[in-house]
Amino acid sequence: MKRSGMQKARLEARHQPSGLTTPFAGLSFTDYVGASRNMLFQAHKNAANPEKIVEGNAPFELKPHAGFAAGKNKPCRRGVLLTHGLTDSPYFMRHLAELFRNNGFYVMAILLPGHGTQPGDLLDARWQEWAKTLAYGVEQLSGEVDEIYLAGYSLGGALSVYHSLSDSRVRGLFLFSPAFRISPKAAWANWHKLYSWLIPSAKWLTIFPDSDLYKYESVTKQAVAQTWALTRELNAKLTHRRFELPVFVAASAEDTTVSTAATIQFMRRTSNPASHLLLYSADLPAISSDKIELVNSFMPDERILSFSHTSIVMPANDAHYGVSGEYCNCLHYYPDEMNKYATCIEHPQQAFLGELTPENLAMGLLCRLTYNPRFAELKIAMQRFLDKL
Repeated sequence: MKRSGMQKARLEARHQPSGLTTPFAGLSFTDYVGASRNMLFQAHKNAANPEKIVEGNAPFELKPHAGFAAGKNKPCRRGVLLTHGLTDSPYFMRHLAELFRNNGFYVMAILLPGHGTQPGDLLDARWQEWAKTLAYGVEQLSGEVDEIYLAGYSLGGALSVYHSLSDSRVRGLFLFSPAFRISPKAAWANWHKLYSWLIPSAKWLTIFPDSDLYKYESVTKQAVAQTWALTRELNAKLTHRRFELPVFVAASAEDTTVSTAATIQFMRRTSNPASHLLLYSADLPAISSDKIELVNSFMPDERILSFSHTSIVMPANDAHYGVSGEYCNCLHYYPDEMNKYATCIEHPQQAFLGELTPENLAMGLLCRLTYNPRFAELKIAMQRFLDKL
């Protein structure tokens, strides 16, 4: 299958703010979804397949199938709000949404401000605006269900925990590769403002082709700095307190984007007996905790060296990120090793798959894993957790 092509790393129109956004004040969630889709179409109307791009990037809602018990005073008993990660889109939450829907949940998924349009829209990102959007989603969900749950991937996980600390309506959390801590270097990301007026590219942590339909590849320093600021605020609130809500977590021990150690530390502070961490590991370290379930992520028969930050929420049969999907993540070779980048993009079957650890990169050609080969087991573990709620 033809993979994404190459492009020179330079600032282009997509690295400027588009001016497009979706205000949600006063809108029902259905109207918010519709307004967001209109906004996304404006952003992508000149793309080769705008309908496909809009469908993947848009917020969405799913009502439970018939046969599930209604709430006491609301249409549904349970509901869940899904929040994607930094530079991502609601596409990353689609497969999880179906699992919740099949368990009788009313599902809503938001689009965080600055996402889904073009990377330049994260030049002025503020984590407080992301948090306000999540709070809006919770308010909309509260009108439909008795019990509110939050599910978040990466940045979305951190935002979900942050909101739960001040909203007693939240009954439980589902976290996937949660961003409890990222590199301390992110705190310095905004120093670019001292000189970026002279060197515009200094506002960017990475400048990549942006060939992915559902995720920015180029990343602003502002967005990273805001994520770090959120995690600092979150950890200050979590310090010296037990976390009483039931929480399900899935993460990779080899994650190079967020700190898995911080996730394990958080789990040890949880007090609810139902709380559970599904930890994928290529080394299966000795961890003594009845809350942690270790799952082997070294699968040599499939050339998989370990699971990555980007792989947890996506099944192997996903049409875009899956084993036969149309996208392959080889950005770690761009632009310094263009021969490897080209080979990785055009001949992914020759590459190992895994996280971008030094050990994995030393093995030879490496494609960052974008799907979870054990997604079926993830669904089973989540089902066990749901049954305990």
